[in-house]
Amino acid sequence: MSDIQVHLIEAVVRGRYLLRPASGAPAGLLVGFHGYGESATSHLEALLEIPGVESWTVASIQGLHLFYTRSGEVVASWMTKLDREAAIEDNISYVRSAVGEILESAELDGPLVYAGFSQGVAMAYRTAANAGHRCSGLIALAGDVPPELAERDLAAFPRVLIGRGSSDSWYSEEKLTADVQLLRGKGVEVDFERFAGGHEWSPAFHERCAELLKNLTSG
Repeated sequence: MSDIQVHLIEAVVRGRYLLRPASGAPAGLLVGFHGYGESATSHLEALLEIPGVESWTVASIQGLHLFYTRSGEVVASWMTKLDREAAIEDNISYVRSAVGEILESAELDGPLVYAGFSQGVAMAYRTAANAGHRCSGLIALAGDVPPELAERDLAAFPRVLIGRGSSDSWYSEEKLTADVQLLRGKGVEVDFERFAGGHEWSPAFHERCAELLKNLTSG
């Protein structure tokens, strides 16, 4: 098998995002990224549980890599370890286009906030660092900072709110501590919320998200 060569080639793939317009003049734009094995629909439902979010335009972007669950539901993943660097580039380009389209079509001039859950947290961080759209806040629930950001200058990075459930075995207390130290060491404003629960959204974290959104529009 030593003579086998691996080649990558660009392909056109259509992604999808869901958009829930604000009630009245939008306070801002909240863009979410779902976790592994979830869908844009389920993530949108979680974002809409944030108190006061009806005044925001809310978008939920679905990963490009679709698959079926055993029950037949269509869900998605953002990437695997196979051709990881190429997948990161594809995802950032995809999200950059989606967010640009939303900002242009909705004519929004309020703050832009990214929100990620689990695997989607890395997408939120990467989008804030690479997509080129001015971002005011980032919500990271149950997922860690992607490793390549440790080598980046994050002086212009937005405010970050991190959430962790007390019984979450994947996003451990050690990972939370390491992320807070890394970000603060690079001058990023970071707050975090520990709540009773596991690898999931919680009412307590929804409340903290609401505080962040309110502060960004009243500051």
